[in-house]
Amino acid sequence: MINREIIRIKIVQLTYAYYQNGNKNIDTAEKELFFSLSKAYDMYNQLLALIVAVTKEARRRLEVLQAKAHREGLPEPSQKFVFNRFAIQLENNRQLNDFMETQKHKWSDEPEFVGRLLELIEQCQPYKDYMAETEDDNYAADRELWRRLYKLAIQENEDLDAVLEEQSLYWNDDKEVVDTFVLKTIKRFEEKNGANQELLAEYDSDEERDYARKLFRATILNADDYQRLMSESSRNWDFSRLAYMDIIIMQIAIAEMLTFPSIPVSVTINEFVEIAKCYSTPRSGSYINGMLDAIARHLVSTGRMMKQVRKQPTEE
Repeated sequence: MINREIIRIKIVQLTYAYYQNGNKNIDTAEKELFFSLSKAYDMYNQLLALIVAVTKEARRRLEVLQAKAHREGLPEPSQKFVFNRFAIQLENNRQLNDFMETQKHKWSDEPEFVGRLLELIEQCQPYKDYMAETEDDNYAADRELWRRLYKLAIQENEDLDAVLEEQSLYWNDDKEVVDTFVLKTIKRFEEKNGANQELLAEYDSDEERDYARKLFRATILNADDYQRLMSESSRNWDFSRLAYMDIIIMQIAIAEMLTFPSIPVSVTINEFVEIAKCYSTPRSGSYINGMLDAIARHLVSTGRMMKQVRKQPTEE
């Protein structure tokens, strides 16, 4: 699950923190990096568990309504949502349950929030359409309902963002990326797999771990060399006036260019320009794009890097 997008963001954060605190022990910093990455995987599991928590709250409320209906001779309330096949399969998922047993914090500790989320879901049009549908009653429809509800009620939810921030400071910047993995997981669930349906692994392979370790260490250990390259390539920019975060981002980008021959220069530049747009100043993207392009050309021309660099657009 932990991909290079998450790793790059975490390395930007941890490299910045490395220079900000007084204890510059790279081994300790590397442990902090991997702990931070593991917290992204924790969030993935917690967001899946949130679906289960909402279903349980709906079930609790249904029991209250059923008791009232029996007392007052009212029609039985619909049980369709609480018996949603996908939600029940997720509730019984062995991997998710094993994970939640290790967690101190559970969604049962947030009853007010879970209740508000359920009420929000009940106002969503997909929920209303689902409850009104009498013919299309199958597992695929149940799974699709939760995919749509997640996108509408959970993916963009400031109330949830605040709750997650209280639970872990590491989750401030992870949710947007983690949401995509939750949606991917919902889509790949199959009824036949029952409680043994596999969730995404924390890492697809050791390759991503090695990428994180090598990139972080190269960034720190070769900092003087990389910053010298920045200074030499900043003729059209006042290097001394660059935002400190810009320098950090470019330092990591140069490390990636030189450490990983298989990653195209254009991919590295584009990825770190996007990070700059989120983490630095409004003008940082264009600065970083231009400087990294100049640095890449210098590295190729001096034989330090054997990669192709995109051609400059020609004027007509």
